[in-house]
Parts: sequence; structure tokens; C-alpha cells
Amino acid sequence: MKPPSIHFRHLFFVTLLTGLITAAQAAPPNDAREVNPIEVGASIPAVSLTRADGSKVTLHDLTDESPAILIFYRGGWCPYCNRHLAALREIESDLRELGYRIHAISPDRPEAVARTVAKSEGEFNYTLYSDASAAVAKAFGLAFKVDAETYEKLMGYGIDLEAASGQEHHLLPVPAVYIVDTAGRVRFRYFDPNYKERLSAEALLNAAKAAQ
Repeated sequence: MKPPSIHFRHLFFVTLLTGLITAAQAAPPNDAREVNPIEVGASIPAVSLTRADGSKVTLHDLTDESPAILIFYRGGWCPYCNRHLAALREIESDLRELGYRIHAISPDRPEAVARTVAKSEGEFNYTLYSDASAAVAKAFGLAFKVDAETYEKLMGYGIDLEAASGQEHHLLPVPAVYIVDTAGRVRFRYFDPNYKERLSAEALLNAAKAAQ
């Protein structure tokens, strides 16, 4: 039997290397500081979200008719996230006048999202979505895996990530804000691995105006 040709061996190793790189990219990092979010100018991924009532919607459905502001937050259990969502009320009407719609995304399962909406008591008109599998957060490069120590610490505070998402992946998104046009292109992004730091309402409004 003849040994494999040089071309065949080269093709095999290239294919193997490509597979390893793809697998590495698909695995979320174990540190929020190591995420690699998609950049300005990139097209948003073709992924789906779940509404509080359990129905599905694609990300492209949300951006086809009007430019969108996508808010990635950790969950309804996070006080920093809740304060950030509440702060958006100050500029929601201004953003709507500019043509934008706000869509907030977390790994909370639909039932948990519904509870957050109920607690808001009509304080905002934007929609909250469930990304329980973290597929959207992973597609945006925002997902990271919570380490065992942090997971136990959260449990000590009464925060059960598995109960919140209905999943065992222990994944959270780095809080982020994206502005996306109707062509599905990213026009602005903000993210900070320090979950205590959030984009101010004023800065978001200015970014939305500049992105038009």
C-alpha cells in the first residue's frame, strides 16, 4: 500500500486543526475577562430567543423592521441588571422616537422572565427574552462559565443559576449593549467584564443618535 500523499497529509492536518480551532471557539471561557464579543460592523448571528409566553422569535425578526438595541443582562436575580433595566426607562421614549426598539436578553428561563415582567408593574414597554440555553450569548461571544467557587458563593446568597435558567451549563453573559441596524449589522457595542459597570442611559442615547 502506498503511503498517503503529501497533499493528503497536509489536507488532513489542516482539517484537524480547523476542527480544533472551531471547537475551542465554541467553548465559552471560564473567565468573564476572556470573552471575545462580535465587533462593530459584524452581522448578527441567526439565532432564536424565547418570549415570556414560551413562543420563539429569531433575532433577525426583531431587527428587520426597525433598528434594535439589544441589552444582555445576567438575570432577574441581579440587582445591578435590574437597576440598569430600570434606568432605560429614562430614555425609552427618546429611543422610540428615533425609531429604536429595546430587547433585553438573559439566560433566565421563560417562567423567570415572566416573573421579572410581572414585578416591573408596567414600568417599561420593552420586551424581555429568554436565552436559557445561552445560545445567543455564545453566538455573540459574550458567554462565560461560572467557576465552582463563584457558583457556590451565589448559592449562598440564594441565587440558583440552574433554577433560573433550567439548565446545568452555569453560563452567564457578560453584560453588554448592542445597537443593530435593519440590515442586521452591529453599529455599536459596549461590554464590561465587571458586571457592576454599566453603560449609562445618557451614553446609550448619544450612541443611538450617532448610529443613525
